[in-house]
Amino acid sequence: MPGAIVYAIAALGSMPNMQRSDFHFELPSELIAQAPAAERSLSRLLALDGVSGSLRDLGFRDLGNLLAPGDLLVFNDTRVVPARVFGVKDSGGRIELLLERVESARVALVQVRASKGLKIGRRVLLPGGSIAEMLGREGSLFRLQFSSDALAYFMENGQMPLPPYVTRAPESGDRERYQTLYARAPGAVAAPTAGLHFDEHVFADLEARGVRHAFVTLHVGVGTFEPVRALDIELHQMHSERIQVPAATCAAIHATQAAGGRVIAVGTTVVRSLEAAAGQGQLKSFEGETSIFIKPGYRFRVVDAMVTNFHLPESTLLMLCSAFVGRNALLDAYAHAVKAKYRFFSYGDAMFLTPIAAAVERL
Repeated sequence: MPGAIVYAIAALGSMPNMQRSDFHFELPSELIAQAPAAERSLSRLLALDGVSGSLRDLGFRDLGNLLAPGDLLVFNDTRVVPARVFGVKDSGGRIELLLERVESARVALVQVRASKGLKIGRRVLLPGGSIAEMLGREGSLFRLQFSSDALAYFMENGQMPLPPYVTRAPESGDRERYQTLYARAPGAVAAPTAGLHFDEHVFADLEARGVRHAFVTLHVGVGTFEPVRALDIELHQMHSERIQVPAATCAAIHATQAAGGRVIAVGTTVVRSLEAAAGQGQLKSFEGETSIFIKPGYRFRVVDAMVTNFHLPESTLLMLCSAFVGRNALLDAYAHAVKAKYRFFSYGDAMFLTPIAAAVERL
């Protein structure tokens, strides 16, 4: 019902484990952003202080006022691949391919949408004259061998893979706006959306204030949109994503901490990357797969604050933010955002979160 907001206020002390429904809220569909703001940094920013629970309604260009000289912003420099293509099976049926990841020059894992499945050995005829042959399955994904370089093919022929809650067709402008300004390493099928708000205006302001920056890479996969199906969140199996946390970023973080500055993650993908890299009790460079699932009760070892967008009800990203600032405080903030008509999800507005004391356990 438009204007309505309902969210769970469960008596968690009586529950053996937290339930998926503990992270539910109702969102009017008209608040789901279908297009980006007129300018990147003209989006809104809701600041939530985890200790006091206080809220401040700001514009994203006010971000610098929340930071201090010597603070370090860490960004995810993954680049979104135009990952969706449409083809025809050699049997004649239409088929949609959504790239999950490139495994080698001509082999890739993809999601397939078709009226009937794709059997081993069958081929898909693609725009531009390329052909993809089905090699096998890996869970719900299909392994295909392309007749040309797989990544290059998608980069030239694919459509931007807008999230399922963006109901319009992709437009030419999405190739630029569903991409951060600092995107470098191609491999994601969804944007690290907290970074979409940063533009030249914001970067110039932060530089003038003495705020520094560093980068990690996490290639966001299609699993980021998979719902939590288990009622008990302890039973949820997190998807795996490839990350790279460079030695230079670790050095910048250590220097920031030694000088008394804060490490601010731009997006949940950065949070997951840094916390995964610190998983052995010491932050150090890391390259590989992570399936870290951050939920209430987790102790953050690296991140002091985060910039993030508004997330889907009952999602693992909402659970991560709840671990940082407290579930009730976060859901109260979401209720405020609905009432104040903030724009939600990938093309929507942003939040600035500082943690509750119980969420922090420094290395």
